[in-house]
Amino acid sequence: MLRNLALATVLFAAFGSASAQLPAPVASVLAQQGLNESELGILVMKGDAIVLAHQADRPMQPASTMKLVTTMVSLDRLGPAFRGRTELRTSGEVVKGVLRGNLVLKGGADADLSGEDIENMLRALHYQGIRRIEGDLVLDRGVWNPGRLDQGLPPFDESPEAYYNVIPDPLLVNKNMLQIDMRSTNKRLKLEMQPELDRVSIGSDMTLVDADCSKWEDGWKLPEAVRRKDGRIKVMLHGTFPKDCARSYSINVLDRDDYIERLFRQKWKDLGGKFSGKVVTGSAPPDARLLAEHSSRSLPELVRDTNKPSDNLLARILFLSLGSLQSDPAAGSFAAPASGETTLARADAAVREWMREHRIDDTGFVIENGSGLSRSERITPQQMAYLLQAGLRSNWAPEFQSSMPIAAIDGTLRRRLQGTAAAGRARLKTGTLRNVVALAGYVPDADGVQNVFVAMVNSEQAGNGRGRAVLDALVDWVARSGAAQAPAAPAAPAAQPMAPTP
Repeated sequence: MLRNLALATVLFAAFGSASAQLPAPVASVLAQQGLNESELGILVMKGDAIVLAHQADRPMQPASTMKLVTTMVSLDRLGPAFRGRTELRTSGEVVKGVLRGNLVLKGGADADLSGEDIENMLRALHYQGIRRIEGDLVLDRGVWNPGRLDQGLPPFDESPEAYYNVIPDPLLVNKNMLQIDMRSTNKRLKLEMQPELDRVSIGSDMTLVDADCSKWEDGWKLPEAVRRKDGRIKVMLHGTFPKDCARSYSINVLDRDDYIERLFRQKWKDLGGKFSGKVVTGSAPPDARLLAEHSSRSLPELVRDTNKPSDNLLARILFLSLGSLQSDPAAGSFAAPASGETTLARADAAVREWMREHRIDDTGFVIENGSGLSRSERITPQQMAYLLQAGLRSNWAPEFQSSMPIAAIDGTLRRRLQGTAAAGRARLKTGTLRNVVALAGYVPDADGVQNVFVAMVNSEQAGNGRGRAVLDALVDWVARSGAAQAPAAPAAPAAQPMAPTP
């Protein structure tokens, strides 16, 4: 197989920059949508044979297809039994129901940690006889460097409160989201907020308007968390809201330390506990003993929930987990990064090491956060195709393939490719940004033979369904092809420079 990959690399050295003639149905849709062939990168392979190659060695913006890189490397490096873990630890003593010392909440990239899980961990303390904590609550994020990537970072776009924009954290509860229930009559707007947090309330200066309830977001303005002089926090909603409308929406507006502190105080108080200390950032002492713990679901479940709905936060947590392991990944244990070395840098190195082990040249490859929610990430169709080939040979191929959306069935493809030859058969990860549309995965042809499929459109005109129409036509063409349609030979070499997309 390595000999075959070497042969394919030689072919790309000669033909990678060339543009094979596009299939007639694809070329027709491309012209109809007003897109240029220079804005398109394609590689379709059947085994080691090149079915179609068009600018396959050009570094392009992959959007969320980059999640395939993160999830494939995570499965191989972390293993299917890997789980994130949150711990409650202390080095204090318990005397007559009083914990005399600090309580440490130690984060371990637990993607599933919820308010209910925090309550259950605190309940375990209650079962151990602890009723009062005479110390501080210490938030330990030392597994990542820096522990809080969100601080000082400018927002990606104009919706920093939206879930897709949540920045990862090794100690993230409820993904830092507040669920807001909004119900209006003709004259009044009623608001409810979950979870309940200590001394946090919700208010609004929204104006009720005559508008379509289904288009309520048209009047939405950025909410804010207002801190009062007495320490209370009020979440304020702004903009307009339709009359006689009911909607639920989740927002990320609280500082995550505030979120954890207010949740902890509320849950401990609900259990009848007493706490008079502060909430501070720190680390667990070496001799701190375990009081309670929570583990996330296993990695294959997280990979599925990353790729099917294209979850940016989960992808970013997995990517950073690659930079948080000790040298023995089988141990499944985390270690604080070396002094001065960021977890992102270690994650980047882990991905590149995996690529080189699989004979994938990483020239031109740029990975910023592993989710594709980036304007700097780049990958060539060739690099992505070789990763997908490695996925077919991996011990975890079933887990990897089952994580991808199925055409016309589920995930981000549930409404796409309906009525095509790929419906119910192709497994493809989607990718969408303002100027990017991409698809990558596996497409069986008419003979049932698996094709590795990678296609990306990088264009300011890619939106409004234009780029999607081109890629869907290409998927359908591959799914209809078979023995009667021989693979297209690479075009003659052309002097076409390799250049990153602006």
